[in-house]
Amino acid sequence: MFDISFEWDPAKARSNETKHGVTFEEASSVFSDSYARIIDDPDHSDYEERFIILGMSRRARMLTVCHCYRQGDSVIRIISARKATKTEERAYWRYCHES
Repeated sequence: MFDISFEWDPAKARSNETKHGVTFEEASSVFSDSYARIIDDPDHSDYEERFIILGMSRRARMLTVCHCYRQGDSVIRIISARKATKTEERAYWRYCHES
């Protein structure tokens, strides 16, 4: 993988784990999935460019992770993470089979 580091707000990470059962440490592993899909998420921020990545975590769970890039593209700030919906899972597997 490239020289990328991850950051997040510790309080947000704790609340995300409580609400969604996903740690930001696990969420960061989605970025190593070679089949992961990244899409723009313009609807959720007026002041920064946000993205969603859909991919498989190191725990073999399909996750949807909202994030933004800092310091060029060398730092990824994780904003939220959750298990993917069934619709998102189908889209992921469809992409994998087309690749």
